[in-house]
Amino acid sequence: MKLEKEIKQSKFRNEFHKLAVNIFYSYSWLLNLQTNLFKNFNITSNQYNILRILRGQYPNAATVNLLRERMIDKMSDASRLVERLRQKGLVKRGLCKSDRRRVDVIITEKGLNLLKEIDQLNKKYDAFFKNLTESEAETLNKLLDKMRG
Repeated sequence: MKLEKEIKQSKFRNEFHKLAVNIFYSYSWLLNLQTNLFKNFNITSNQYNILRILRGQYPNAATVNLLRERMIDKMSDASRLVERLRQKGLVKRGLCKSDRRRVDVIITEKGLNLLKEIDQLNKKYDAFFKNLTESEAETLNKLLDKMRG
């Protein structure tokens, strides 16, 4: 559906303004769909992001700083998210042996199993983009990369 109809606004300052609004609106739309997917697993999108990063690091640990650097939402409080995941038994925290000021985080077996369950929803997640062809998705990816310079 067209942006103008979705937000009931017909005029924009220019196409760049419309693009910014469209990206924000699309982000919110996608985040809402993703939130609904994760609801059954009792995790948030940001917690999922941390688990995915840790799975990529596994069997090695990651520092909280590394998680911050790699997170999609740079404004998230990675320490708080890690603590919530620890309370759920999805990650373990420990002091780094070489630098006691540093905290190492590693995904647990329970965390890996949760990600396997969530991976079963990949087709459902991909269906969010059913109105695009794979070629259009590739073009959109290239344009977004170009926009960020």
